[in-house]
Amino acid sequence: MKPQPAEIPVLDAIDRRILAELQEDGRMTNVELARRAGISAPPCLRRVRRLEEAGIIRGYHADSDPQMLGWEITFFAIVGLESQKELVLSGFESLVAAWPEVRECHMIRGGGDFLLKLVARDTAHENQLTQRLTGAPHVSRVQTLQTIRTSRSLAGVPL
Repeated sequence: MKPQPAEIPVLDAIDRRILAELQEDGRMTNVELARRAGISAPPCLRRVRRLEEAGIIRGYHADSDPQMLGWEITFFAIVGLESQKELVLSGFESLVAAWPEVRECHMIRGGGDFLLKLVARDTAHENQLTQRLTGAPHVSRVQTLQTIRTSRSLAGVPL
């Protein structure tokens, strides 16, 4: 359950430093993190746990290279639906949540209802995914945008 605004802890400079360092390298030891934050290890660990419990730190993951794993194409799809009724919106979200190729799904304002980030093994796979999207219930339009290269992809937010 996501904390309500009144429950979100106030972040001081040390919390922000901890978050910035973990966004850069989530695998560092607590001892190294504490050194970089300028505090000892036990209070550093308590701060990290507090940030995790508050939902500010949502998890840790490896940033794998899609192409090295056989996912040659990254593309985005702007999807428009026939209706913006909650049942239709949540139904679409549930549908694409089951597709492993959909890496991100954002409800958007202006120009469509959803923006998806997808990966495909090749052009034929990309075309298949696009056809699945256009044939999905309540989908009225799909515009795809294939990436040529990604020059910047940062985790987290500026701190």
